Amino acid sequence: MNRTSLLRAAVRGSKILSLRSHTRRRPDGFTLPNGFTLMELLIVIAIILILMLMAIPTIGSLTKKGNETSAINSVQTVTKAEIQYQSSYPANGFACSLPALGGDPNAGPPTPTGAQILQGDLTSGYKSGYIFTITCSNKVTINGTDRSNGYTITAVPQTVGKTGDRGFCSDQFGSIKYDPAGGANCTQNLQ
Repeated sequence: MNRTSLLRAAVRGSKILSLRSHTRRRPDGFTLPNGFTLMELLIVIAIILILMLMAIPTIGSLTKKGNETSAINSVQTVTKAEIQYQSSYPANGFACSLPALGGDPNAGPPTPTGAQILQGDLTSGYKSGYIFTITCSNKVTINGTDRSNGYTITAVPQTVGKTGDRGFCSDQFGSIKYDPAGGANCTQNLQ
């Protein structure tokens, strides 16, 4: 006997290697087609549900981590935009609001109230589960124009524990700090 004949004989004679399931007969003698039983289907569904329940917490933590990374990058972007704003409008100093850093390029040339430096998704103040605000400090008035010599940008989660765990802050000096409680009391340096 050759190898192929031996394999065929082993498959025909062995129930272990057979992929055929039991055939069922109705009382009238009709043979029902092979298929899964209800119990087999319930077991498979239960296994899938268990695997999904194990994956859900992982997905939530990955989403929070992604939101935090986006918030850190957005704070850096706003810091760079503030430096560009101060360079473009030295009489005004730093911008005191996110909309002042934004603006529609089709509305005309940039102005101190619409510098067209930031894109609209960040100037709205909401991005990737975080709320962004700018507050000005050290204001002086020179020739009727308010000049801000300092600012603070804060990024706090919309829902602490769900959209993010930490709050982030930066100022005119450019270092980013964070608040582990998710607020704007940023005291720890970001590594």
